[in-house]
Amino acid sequence: MFQINIDMNMKKLLFLLCYSILLLSNTFAQKIIPIETKDFAMAFQTDDQGRLWNVYFGNKLASESDYQQVADQYFFPSNNAGQYNAAYTPSGTWNLSEPALQVQHSDGNLSTELTFVNVETQQEENATVTRISLIDPEYKISVVLNYKVWADLNVIEQWTEITNNEDGNIQLNKYASANLYFVGSDFYLTHFQGEYLKELQPVEEKLTQGIKSLESKLGTRTLLLGSPNFMISFDQQAKEDNGLTLLGQLAWSGNYKIDFEIDSYQNLRLIAGINPYESEYTLKAGDTFKTPSLIYSVSPDGAGGASRQLHTWAKKFRVLDGEGDRLTLLNNWEATYFDFNEKKLSRLFKDTKELGLDLFLLDDGWFGNKYPRNNDDAGLGDWQVNKQKLPHGIGYLVKEAEKNDVKFGIWIEPEMVNPESELFRNHPEWVIKQPNRPAKLYRNQMVLDLSNPEVQDFVFGIVDNLFTEDPEIAFIKWDCNAVIYNAYSDHLQKNNLPQSHLYVEYVNGLYDVLERIRQKYPKVPMMLCSGGGGRADYALLKYFTEFWPSDDTEPIERIFLQWNYSYFFPAIATDAHVTNWGKQPLKFKVDIASMGKLGFDVDLKHMEEKDILFAKQSITNYHGFKDIVLHGSQYRLASPYENPFASLMYVNEDQSEAIMFNYLSSNRWEERITRKPIKLKGLDASKKYQIKEINLYPGTKSTLDESSVYTGDFLMNVGFNPEIDVKRTSVVLKITEIR
Repeated sequence: MFQINIDMNMKKLLFLLCYSILLLSNTFAQKIIPIETKDFAMAFQTDDQGRLWNVYFGNKLASESDYQQVADQYFFPSNNAGQYNAAYTPSGTWNLSEPALQVQHSDGNLSTELTFVNVETQQEENATVTRISLIDPEYKISVVLNYKVWADLNVIEQWTEITNNEDGNIQLNKYASANLYFVGSDFYLTHFQGEYLKELQPVEEKLTQGIKSLESKLGTRTLLLGSPNFMISFDQQAKEDNGLTLLGQLAWSGNYKIDFEIDSYQNLRLIAGINPYESEYTLKAGDTFKTPSLIYSVSPDGAGGASRQLHTWAKKFRVLDGEGDRLTLLNNWEATYFDFNEKKLSRLFKDTKELGLDLFLLDDGWFGNKYPRNNDDAGLGDWQVNKQKLPHGIGYLVKEAEKNDVKFGIWIEPEMVNPESELFRNHPEWVIKQPNRPAKLYRNQMVLDLSNPEVQDFVFGIVDNLFTEDPEIAFIKWDCNAVIYNAYSDHLQKNNLPQSHLYVEYVNGLYDVLERIRQKYPKVPMMLCSGGGGRADYALLKYFTEFWPSDDTEPIERIFLQWNYSYFFPAIATDAHVTNWGKQPLKFKVDIASMGKLGFDVDLKHMEEKDILFAKQSITNYHGFKDIVLHGSQYRLASPYENPFASLMYVNEDQSEAIMFNYLSSNRWEERITRKPIKLKGLDASKKYQIKEINLYPGTKSTLDESSVYTGDFLMNVGFNPEIDVKRTSVVLKITEIR
């Protein structure tokens, strides 16, 4: 992922020292290396030739010495196909299994072997990092397997560093982030496929002998058709509350490939990393290639336990300001689209204030003069304020928003360009395109070449200029709509670099830009958007406070989309807006959007008085309970895939308060949908609670008895019926401890 330059002479000296020790030794003492969390462990073991094997994955054993006896209990000979359970599978020698590493050495040889050198463990503030060093005894390359463990959360981040100590360049043909091995009887994979407006649709299947691959070749917005997120259930189909479950994600914002292979012994090999498709990488002598990370959470308590662990990890250690607050907002997109001026926007500032929202977000269409941005086929790349629409500039809008006591945010799409733009006319060499082939556009635009440092400076300058001219801008929406067609970089060509570097260096260039932005502007909230749900990964969420799951805001569809995203991402990172999509009443839309970071795409002049009154009251309610949703623990109670309704809840840390959301997702014929109580989760069994219905529409009353008191034990074992029916299509309940 990054090339790390270290003094070449020192690196060669260290390598030759390890190399000499290996040559002087004909046999290797057995070495056991456990990687342990609070509840689980992986264990690696060397053989008498120094090869490193993955010999255990399962419950953490009481004594470290017990791991030495694990391998003796299994018999998986590798004579036919090679290194089934290698810790990091090389290629080109006697191994015939799918490799994690394929290298062409400086002399053209395609074979690599890896033997153990040493292991180091370093304690960080909240995690432990174990580094296992391997080398090829014939060729001067080294591989370091890194395991960063948050033990209390059962979360592991794993990546690989490959160093070239040869005298000339080597070519990395495949360079996986992780190579895992699981012994078991049955393995079930849940992966997520889709298309625009139908992102993250779940598919569960039992893995059978052979290789199942999840991959993207789109270059950008990688969640458009598939997802680098997955779930493995061991020995049974995925369950919410029981069964050993692993939730994983390759944290990489470009092309990925994740292979799930059931081998001839019916065990599971998992190899995940950057997709090697058209991405052979030349590594110079003395340089190190660092792969992206595979991040995974393991729990015996099903998908629910694994996702709560991952949510906690994300909020504490990965998502930007993951333990902070979030701004509610009004977005002008559906109110105006491209047709706006200062007068229209000033009225929407007043709407933002009247509703009780924190921020107004100005969406697409505010820029471009020679090629004005009046639709999506022109102006992208020309980041000058459109003088006809906004003659007084962005600063005027910021001040007008402040007069209404609301903050101001703005939309940008800095990685893309329209052919109808001054930028394209002035710098056609900055665009990814084949020089001798017709251009292929996606949504009327093309992708800028972020492998080029000049383009990186330009993209950084877009954000830097906005904040330099108007430092009171309080929010950025960063969009990315196009995929990469006709992959070719003029910059790489002119610098005699392989075109196969483009897919990798594009993503590295993006990260470099974002790193610069965050060094200068560390706290400004930014939304990660990509034509809807095209981007959501934990590499980018180091720089963004939140992401936009999908352009599909139809509320029924959102029930399913937000349910699926909730396996991998906490509510604080998930944007949910109330829009004009769907024929459902406003209450239904607001209740669904309240299970994330709430926003509105509405125009008050087109709303009825009761709807405005309800919206204002519901926003007040949201500000009252959002801390529970954004920072509490999530429990999925009733799946919309198994019921005509969905139910889930959030519980605060001391279990004194909770919010329960209940939605009708299908009403084909039944008037009363919830005929049985729904069992709650996450409460304290010994505490007493009262339940109150909130977000009631003006003029309606709850059908529930709010005077009753229930023990946590009752609510979790018997349950509570929210009385969802065709007249009560969404019910939001506030659960409060009675002291």
